[in-house]
Amino acid sequence: MNQLFVCPLTPEQTDPAQALANELGLAFAAQPPATCTHVLMQEPERVALHTLGKHAPGPVYVDFVQGAAAWRRQHGGGRGQLLPKAAGLKGEFVPNVIDSTAGLGRDGFVLASLGCPVTLLERSPLAFALLRDGIRRALLDAEVAPIAQRMTLIHTDASTYLQALLEAQYPDVVVVDPMFPERGKAALAKKEMQAFQALIGDDLDAPTLLQAALGCAKKRVIVKRPRLAAAIEGPKPNLQMAGQSTRFDVYLKC
Repeated sequence: MNQLFVCPLTPEQTDPAQALANELGLAFAAQPPATCTHVLMQEPERVALHTLGKHAPGPVYVDFVQGAAAWRRQHGGGRGQLLPKAAGLKGEFVPNVIDSTAGLGRDGFVLASLGCPVTLLERSPLAFALLRDGIRRALLDAEVAPIAQRMTLIHTDASTYLQALLEAQYPDVVVVDPMFPERGKAALAKKEMQAFQALIGDDLDAPTLLQAALGCAKKRVIVKRPRLAAAIEGPKPNLQMAGQSTRFDVYLKC
């Protein structure tokens, strides 16, 4: 893993950048070191991941208010989308969900926008910082705040967290979306994935996480995979729901 530094965009952000670095156990630098490839930048209004160097893409940050999240919230198809179908949203049933691999929070936000209480688990300090900042800003927007209020973010290892749950705390649904090495021409096509793959690496413990999810989900576990990818090692899913590029493997518990 490349070393990630937390840096302030301007001197005025030095104190919050130092506090963020201390909280997450990351290195702090007043200026990006010459040898680093990425920095987590404390900006006046947000926290963003910057890739450095010539022809680098723009900053990566979480925005639930505008952009793609806003379009999907308004025009994405609601319960007709593949994810809520896989999660079992039907009639009056609105499941309590744990998203065990929260990442940038896109799937969790979709489910929260449809009324689901969603607990987001994220072990990467980088993804946690970006997602927490996105939720913080979403809570400031009158239209999106009710959705963000249904999202609870926890910085933790998901397998450990799920295994420690008491039966009374079991969720209806657990979502698992592990990061695996991509192959072929589409590998790392998006700038977010380029940065994340370089800094976070792959979730090679996905079989362990699947078993932990199956041990606590009351209704179902759904695993998000590329459409043509193999299933995670372990029991076979009860059903598969495939879109153009994505597939959900669904493990039914009742």
